[in-house]
Amino acid sequence: MIEARRLHILRAVADHRTVTAAAAALYLTPSAVSQQLAALEQETGHRLVDRNARGARLTPAGEILLSHANAVLAQLERAEAELAAYGSGEAGTVTVAAFATGIGLVVAPAIGSLARTSPGIRVRVQDAEGDESLLMVLDRQVDVAVAVEYRGAPGEDDARLTRVPLYAEPFDVVLPPGHPFADRDRISLDDLAKDPWIGQSAGNPCHDVTVLACEYAGFAPAFAHVSDDFRAVVALAAAGAGVALVPRSALRGTDLTGVVVRPVDGVAPTRRVFAAVRRGAEDHPLILPVLAALQEAARRP
Repeated sequence: MIEARRLHILRAVADHRTVTAAAAALYLTPSAVSQQLAALEQETGHRLVDRNARGARLTPAGEILLSHANAVLAQLERAEAELAAYGSGEAGTVTVAAFATGIGLVVAPAIGSLARTSPGIRVRVQDAEGDESLLMVLDRQVDVAVAVEYRGAPGEDDARLTRVPLYAEPFDVVLPPGHPFADRDRISLDDLAKDPWIGQSAGNPCHDVTVLACEYAGFAPAFAHVSDDFRAVVALAAAGAGVALVPRSALRGTDLTGVVVRPVDGVAPTRRVFAAVRRGAEDHPLILPVLAALQEAARRP
């Protein structure tokens, strides 16, 4: 009999690509993870994981088992949801991981709405970048992720997650005040090909948006400065350190003194934001109202 706990460990190794990283995500020791994998291989009669100096990779047999593991774990989530509904499930804590502007734009308003409509539900918020929160959901560290679409993000057909679209927002160009194009109403990105750029760290979904937008405009941005804090990005632009693309919601409440903000000429780069839960958990009586409140908050002007 295959234990579901070991299937969860197998999926964590596949997601994190090393035993050490999977162990850290699951709050286990690497030796405990290795022992559970060995027991799973004994249960199945197949070698499931290949390990080398670069990390861990599932074997073909491991990939077959992983596809079934996703279905089994989703069904267990549904069972937990139905049992919680049977027991009313009107009170409890839901943990939400979200990036900073997402917290301000949809998570905080959702908490206010839930306090009125579902006072038994307590929401605990954890700050996490859009590419980090999805793994936190899969590792059961949090219940809900408010995440950003990025290259390599799990798609809508991913068997591990259920996604709920929230909102999409354009990026605007932030220029130093003395920039040659500061007097234009709209900015073409190809005109900024020779400028120094201020961007986010590699792996941050906003970094992907900037790089892809510039690639479509025919150039690779030369990043002179890197910061994941948009207030710092704006401050660097105000100091004349470079130009940047910043999501519009991140500019709200930011001191824009000393910079020029302009929309992109043509098709604007866009950040697409969604909520995600483990497949099967979307109907949990605690999680369902939280997802509804996030959607409601996203619809507000």
